[in-house]
Amino acid sequence: MPLFIVIIGVLLLLVLIVVFKLNAFISFFIVSLLVGVAEGLSVTETVHAIQKGMGDTLGSLVIILGFGAMLGKLVADSGAAQQITSRLVSIFGLRYIQWALIITGFIVGIPMFYSVGFVIMVPLVFTVAFTTRLPILYVGIPMLASLSVTHGYLPPHPAPTAISQMLHADIGTTMIYGIIVAVPAIIAGGIIFSQTLKKYKSEPLKEFYNTEPLPEEKLPSLGVSLFTALLPLILIGIATASKFIWGENYGFVKIIGMLGNPAIAMLLSVLTAIVTLGLNQGMNMKTLMFSAAKAVSSIAMVLLIIAGAGGLKQVLVDSGVSQYIGDLLNGSGLSPLLMAWLIAALIRVCVGSATVAGLTAAGIILPIVHAADVPAELIVLAIGAGSLMLSHVNDGGFWMFKEYFNMSVKDTFKTWTVMESIVSVMGLIGVLVLNQFI
Repeated sequence: MPLFIVIIGVLLLLVLIVVFKLNAFISFFIVSLLVGVAEGLSVTETVHAIQKGMGDTLGSLVIILGFGAMLGKLVADSGAAQQITSRLVSIFGLRYIQWALIITGFIVGIPMFYSVGFVIMVPLVFTVAFTTRLPILYVGIPMLASLSVTHGYLPPHPAPTAISQMLHADIGTTMIYGIIVAVPAIIAGGIIFSQTLKKYKSEPLKEFYNTEPLPEEKLPSLGVSLFTALLPLILIGIATASKFIWGENYGFVKIIGMLGNPAIAMLLSVLTAIVTLGLNQGMNMKTLMFSAAKAVSSIAMVLLIIAGAGGLKQVLVDSGVSQYIGDLLNGSGLSPLLMAWLIAALIRVCVGSATVAGLTAAGIILPIVHAADVPAELIVLAIGAGSLMLSHVNDGGFWMFKEYFNMSVKDTFKTWTVMESIVSVMGLIGVLVLNQFI
């Protein structure tokens, strides 16, 4: 009976979001309330559980996501993303242009939200394609595969960061494992798959690529652009590597660990960006702070959706359903990694949102994380990979791709949907393989 109520609750969540187009945060709150009462909690107990879940989920997450949004905005507005793209394409040349775009997508995708990265980078892809006379999808898919994987797998993006918090996974370790798993997924979905797409004709609408790039003299240098965009990864990565190499007892390791704390790393990165990509580029503080405020306001709904998922998770925990589900899953014989991927993939197909799919799956899989003989970081990655599976008409990314590349729905399924499915399956394979060595 407890599992039946959860299934009905998840189905109701899907109906509210997909059929009635109700806001995901409102849907999460309604479903959490109904599930809690149906599972035997009083209305007051259910509301308290929802509040606790929201608070626990957003506690330190607000800092990371808020600073992440600011950093992404500065990388975009300063022309750093444009500089990274143009210079890497110039360095790699026509023959290896796909690798240049993959690296660009990965670098830009780390600090920048997917939709923002898409809107900023796709016009540059079009410009590169028209300049080189290469097929647009051949050029564009590698970039988008890279952006998608960073969005699904890697902190400081909302879902991977929130799932890491929920499952008590180390964010730095998740990031390092995520990069290892991401590389083959991007190569398969971006490089190998794009070789089959030269036959597809894409004629983007002119307004999507006829944007005036910043003049070369106003762009930050390549070194500054790369350093600033990658600073969170550098700080968190060094801190995590230091613990592996020297342990945690040395004073200098503790200092490095403090600088590599995700919240501190993001703060230092934003402050650095204000100087290197803002003040040094001639912007004043008033303009920079307005841009930062605008960036944070743009993620308000993302934060609420994450909070809503956290509320549902806590209702499942407080009502005892999570433990009940955990006991059932433990007896199923399935690998926890495969279970995590399957649950996330199923919700993704039904809901469309990778963020909602990942967070909901994390709440369901939570009880078995500590009992399973699998690192929590790998479960985070398995959920992230599953949340990218089979993007279709209920996913905003599907329609962004269709409209920007001016393709039919049929061809969008054959290109975008297949690419997303490839990076999802490759992510699962990568996690299963990595689990054999750690």
